[in-house]
Amino acid sequence: MQQITYNPSWDIDVIFPGGSESKELHTHMHDVKQDVKMLSNAVGEFDPAQTSLADEIKEIVHLLENTRNKMGEAFAFISCISAQDIHDKKASLLVGKRSELRAEMEAVKTNFDQKLAEIQDGVWDELLNDPEIRDIEFVLNEFRDKAKELLSADEEKLINDLSVDGYHGWSQMYDTVVANMSVDIEEKGKIKHYSVGQASNKLSEPDRAVRKHVFEQLGKAWQENADFFGQTLNHLAGFRLQTYKHRNWEHVLKEPLNINRMKRETLDAMWNAINRNKKHFTAFLEKKAELLGLDKLSMYDIGAPLSNTVTETPYTDGANFIVEQFRAFSPKMADFAQMAFEKRWIEAEDRAGKRPGGFCTSFPESKQTRIFMTYSGTSSNIATLAHELGHAYHQHVMNDMHGLNQGYSMNVAETASTFAEMIVADASVKNASDTEEKKSLLETKIQRSIAFFMNIQARFNFEQRFYEERKNGMVPVERLNELMVEAQKDAYGDSITDYDPNFWASKLHFHITGVPFYNFPYTFGYLFSLGIYAHAQELGGDFEDDYIALLRDTGRMTVEDLAAKHLDVDLTKPDFWESAIALCVKDVEEFMKL
Repeated sequence: MQQITYNPSWDIDVIFPGGSESKELHTHMHDVKQDVKMLSNAVGEFDPAQTSLADEIKEIVHLLENTRNKMGEAFAFISCISAQDIHDKKASLLVGKRSELRAEMEAVKTNFDQKLAEIQDGVWDELLNDPEIRDIEFVLNEFRDKAKELLSADEEKLINDLSVDGYHGWSQMYDTVVANMSVDIEEKGKIKHYSVGQASNKLSEPDRAVRKHVFEQLGKAWQENADFFGQTLNHLAGFRLQTYKHRNWEHVLKEPLNINRMKRETLDAMWNAINRNKKHFTAFLEKKAELLGLDKLSMYDIGAPLSNTVTETPYTDGANFIVEQFRAFSPKMADFAQMAFEKRWIEAEDRAGKRPGGFCTSFPESKQTRIFMTYSGTSSNIATLAHELGHAYHQHVMNDMHGLNQGYSMNVAETASTFAEMIVADASVKNASDTEEKKSLLETKIQRSIAFFMNIQARFNFEQRFYEERKNGMVPVERLNELMVEAQKDAYGDSITDYDPNFWASKLHFHITGVPFYNFPYTFGYLFSLGIYAHAQELGGDFEDDYIALLRDTGRMTVEDLAAKHLDVDLTKPDFWESAIALCVKDVEEFMKL
């Protein structure tokens, strides 16, 4: 039987034919705008003081769900076309229109939330007896609670309107500058021009001289544009801080914790457990330096392979390996992944002109997803592909649920993705053909722990310190560089040298407006997925349905309640985090023995 060869470029014409010039997309966007107006009128006419509210609330919720789905369909498509070709000017214009439409929708939604908050508690309790309203009780209560902490509807509308050309505008400026950057890499005596994403892929080259050259050239490119990025970062933070000040929100973590449905005690318990176990991972970095013949690792050595032999796995082989490993844990997840490859839901082609990084986006009306990345055949690429497929599967198992119950937060979104990545990483180690390969694959697996416990912690610490200084005015580029290096030294336990002062500029996550503090949810998701993974290994074949049940609850409860219900653990206490980290420490111990 002849093996199918998978196409590494996606099919998005099936959603809207014609890319950024699609007539169907423009018609759809026009329809969404009309739907937002209809929803706005319904919310405007809604009187929370009247006695009979159930039917009216259900009608508004129905309009809200439909409008969000249609909007999500268009917005996901715009994300795809703007990422696949950074030179697509029409796609860039659509990104701007998307921001305007999002602001309109946010204003309507804020108005609805505030009217829900005006309903007397006794009347609200009665409304929750209605089965349709009770089905989305958690989300509606969240709407009410959030509204009580906001400014007036008019003031929040003004913030939303100003954010289009202010807040979101700075984020788009960052994307535009990065899209036009070029990194000059010398190869065999000739200078080649690479996009940022392509150049970054070369940081895992086995030749240290190549890694150092790429790191320096990337650093030079980011430094040349540092003044631009200093402006974008400062103005993004300034907009947030002004908004928080007017809402009387005292701490910058209030919004990200609310978005992630997570308590501060949980976040502190997680970081404290990591800090208590940091010595195991600094010891690993010291051992790796020794194996590479270095006194200390430089920042560009952390992801270096231990072997000079780099195995490049063709896209189809990588895809088949992922499907095979998924199947051992969850046949349904394996079937889904295979369908995604066959139907070309993945853009993985290694070519210039693409945006750096990777993402997964959902099309709520089509009930499809699309994955974006650049695949060059490394083990890291296979891990990224598995990671994004985990996101896609998470959405897939929720497609039949009420739209409002599908709004899961970033930290639990990262749980599904890192769980999928863990399956593949574990399988790679177990399938190693000899000790050298096992050592190399185990090292790759430990790299994930290093990333979540050290790299992400550096980002988190940097942002906390940066926001404190930003309260007193603009933070200059030189100081941003200093803050970044300080955060990296703290996170890595001073176990490396040649830090990356430009990291605040090169990491897209610092410049994204949708999610403030786009860092700690990754570490949460990683450790939470380890807990689920251990639970899955205990249950064996009975795990699949339990896992799906957990994923389906991610949009309708706090993470603390989710963990208590499905894993019987308390996330605000250190025990769960210590036990999850212990699995990572085992990897380090096994590596040291080898």
